[in-house]
Amino acid sequence: MDLSTKYLGFDLPHPLMPGASPLVDDLDTVRQLEDAGAAAIVMHSLFEEQLIGEQLAAHTATDLHSEAFSEATSYLPSPEGFVFGPDDYLEMLARIKASVSVPVIGSLNGSSLGGWIEHAGLIEEAGADALELNLYSISTDLDETAASIEQRTVELCAAVRSKVGIPVAVKLSPFYTSMPNVARRLDEIGMDGLVLFNRFYQPDIDVEALDVEHSLHLSDSSELLMRLRWLAVLSGRVNASLAVTGGVHTSTDAVKAVMCGAHAVQMVSALLMHGPGRLARVREDLVAWLEQNEYDSLSQMQGSMSLERCPDPRAYERANYVQVIQGWWRHVPGTHGDSSGT
Repeated sequence: MDLSTKYLGFDLPHPLMPGASPLVDDLDTVRQLEDAGAAAIVMHSLFEEQLIGEQLAAHTATDLHSEAFSEATSYLPSPEGFVFGPDDYLEMLARIKASVSVPVIGSLNGSSLGGWIEHAGLIEEAGADALELNLYSISTDLDETAASIEQRTVELCAAVRSKVGIPVAVKLSPFYTSMPNVARRLDEIGMDGLVLFNRFYQPDIDVEALDVEHSLHLSDSSELLMRLRWLAVLSGRVNASLAVTGGVHTSTDAVKAVMCGAHAVQMVSALLMHGPGRLARVREDLVAWLEQNEYDSLSQMQGSMSLERCPDPRAYERANYVQVIQGWWRHVPGTHGDSSGT
């Protein structure tokens, strides 16, 4: 079965790969991922806070008295909160690149230029085959407009795109006012890929301690639905490669993503829960599904359920909202739409 796909200009044997995560912090795990058949390795993100922390540390050492810095350090996570500093990150990237034969994709996480431009170049020099910009920002400013957020996103991506010669993808938030417009603008400045979507971790409240609790909840397949919608809307309408991340746990999830237009399928939570071998299992099940449904190749079904090619494109638009609500109401026991409740 031909599972080949093209992502960020790379000819890959199949679309499955680990997404940005702590899985790559250990070189043995990276080798296990390659052994399981990962089509590419996506590095965990180098965070903007790490870059700012490094810059502040250098500034403090040369220009400020040590006692003047104690309060400023509270604004940023402590260095112990990160597994690797910026230099360690580049060293680990180089080691991974030397250890595997598949493409290695570096990752930068932040929301402003900061040290991104410089470190994008350093990541390329360290051997990364491509770069993923992981945009993670929640607007809490009442005066900040949607247009200004979108413009900042485009400008940041354009600046990084102009700095490096390797392919660049951007991992987006799902909350832009007009996702198609943002995608088109990013496509026009030459972004090589769009990754849908970033997962925003939701804080909880400790009502006894009157404090904010930070917790991590791994994804499940239900999170894929929002990604399917926007993959389908964008497929065939932008030149950039499309990747899905968040909610892919089974071969059925992967099939849905590819049908909606995904060129690459990133997995994280499933691999954290079940280990690198899960990727091999999903690949085997994907082959079995294609054979059972008489497909000759993955590309044969790629984008077959996109907005442009779907038999019922209204299913991705408002008309479906009314149908779903009315359909659900008619089948609720005890309502006028359900005879069994009368």
